[in-house]
Amino acid sequence: MTGRAQGRGEIRDLLARHGLRPRKRLGQHFLAEPGVVERTVRTAAVGPADRVVEIGAGTGTLTRALAETGAAVVAYEIDERLAPLLEEALAGLDVDLRFADATRKVLDAELGPGRWTLVGNLPFNVGTPLLLDVLRDAPRIERFVVMVQREVAERLVAAPGTPAYGLPSVSVGLRAEARIAFTVSPAVFIPAPDVESAVVVLDRIPAPRRAAEAEALAAAAFNQRRKMLRRSLGGVLADPGTVLERAGIPPTARPEELAVDRWLALAEAAGEAA
Repeated sequence: MTGRAQGRGEIRDLLARHGLRPRKRLGQHFLAEPGVVERTVRTAAVGPADRVVEIGAGTGTLTRALAETGAAVVAYEIDERLAPLLEEALAGLDVDLRFADATRKVLDAELGPGRWTLVGNLPFNVGTPLLLDVLRDAPRIERFVVMVQREVAERLVAAPGTPAYGLPSVSVGLRAEARIAFTVSPAVFIPAPDVESAVVVLDRIPAPRRAAEAEALAAAAFNQRRKMLRRSLGGVLADPGTVLERAGIPPTARPEELAVDRWLALAEAAGEAA
């Protein structure tokens, strides 16, 4: 069963033979278009010398394509019902398949040494928090090539002053260079979701000093994004006006106006004032 990605008919047959249906509560939308699988693997640009961790093995179509590049693949899947299906789909391939909830794992401790690439069709219900948690806490993962809802992807790569810019944009900008590689139609999934998806690429950069403090300030401000910073930061800074002045930021500014370097400047000023 190697040599090509699973098509729609093959996936439907696998699910039917194993008596399985996608579970909505797990955010399961199985990728069923070989061209999208192949494009995702090309975007990941992995090969025999690489280590890959996949989140959400699903029916194994992406898992199989990644393993066939020669990369060492560790694949996480929360749904143990898929075990016999995946055993069939991945027969003959060297994949370390782990049935566990990746949101409850510290991947940096779980993975072996070396540099890793994370690839996956992330479940819709946990995609954003999972991705941001791994970006913060798993420095061994240096590259991310993940399929998420298009709206989520746009938030991850958004620029200051745009409607999509928010806390996820800041969180990513502090730790990675991000871009949308391509968009994906709902029609390529079983079942089809109600929205478009997109494959986003994050390439890790060294986290700057005060990254965590900058993110915490951004979280407080975006929690009240319609308010001026002098008001929205009142709950986390003793004297917001003075800190903003030291950082060279107008007290009347709103959070969506501040680029990542301005959040870092604000964190530095807050540290000096403490």
